Amino acid sequence: MDSLRGQLLIAAPVLADFFRRTVVLVVEHSEEGAMGVVLNRPSEVEVSDAVPPLAELVDPGEVVWVGGPVSPNSAVVLAEFEDAAEAATLVVGDVGVLALDDDLEGAAPRRRTRIFAGYAGWAPGQLEGELEHEGWIVEPAVPEDAFCEEELDLWSSVLARKGGTYALLARMPTDPSVN
Repeated sequence: MDSLRGQLLIAAPVLADFFRRTVVLVVEHSEEGAMGVVLNRPSEVEVSDAVPPLAELVDPGEVVWVGGPVSPNSAVVLAEFEDAAEAATLVVGDVGVLALDDDLEGAAPRRRTRIFAGYAGWAPGQLEGELEHEGWIVEPAVPEDAFCEEELDLWSSVLARKGGTYALLARMPTDPSVN
């Protein structure tokens, strides 16, 4: 399978666990496994309270986003870089992962930055198996997805963007039993 780096994984309705109605940006995918961050799960905790050393990277009052169930005490930083050539690891467009072992003051200039607690991770072959069982719907990411302000609507908007029968699925109510 080709790498899914830079693709979105849209949770299919069959996923009723942690990933229910999530959109995951795949930041790494190889034969060794895959890693991504959930783009539409803001927490209520401000970055300045949760990880004070990273507060200088974001605007005051910005919250930490729940990136996934793996290593929830670790941080993943996505940034939109002003000059993509200066970024170490690009994922989609000018958006990439900011290495936390770098000198943060000397980091490449960024337009936007978002801090995630934890990440979504898959062992070798695990994501491929979930795709075969139709647990995820794949769609190319656009840079704006990583910084979506309408996080509760991201799942629906990405499905609508995909079009066809997915546009119909995008209108599915959160709780189909009340339909």
